[in-house]
Amino acid sequence: MEIQSIPEAFQTKLRVSILSALLSGEQSFKELKEITASTDGNLGAQLLKLEDMGYLVSKKEFVNRKPRTSYRLTEFGITTFKEYVQMLEDLLKNSQC
Repeated sequence: MEIQSIPEAFQTKLRVSILSALLSGEQSFKELKEITASTDGNLGAQLLKLEDMGYLVSKKEFVNRKPRTSYRLTEFGITTFKEYVQMLEDLLKNSQC
């Protein structure tokens, strides 16, 4: 992966924050909202985009009769995130004189 070909999923701070938060495991919408300090609308839109791109999956369920949506990374999401981090590490190594 080269800097000119950074995937769309890593081109906004909010998307990177979402993906980073999900590296530690499944998170609810409420948890992701707290972690990212995002609005409901913006977070929801970015989660939908990331899900459509194949980076994460959602699970909808009822907990104590209240709807709950949680999210987790897919294998593709994990692999691509690792590649992105490796690209950043390589850039840092190559920029040091």
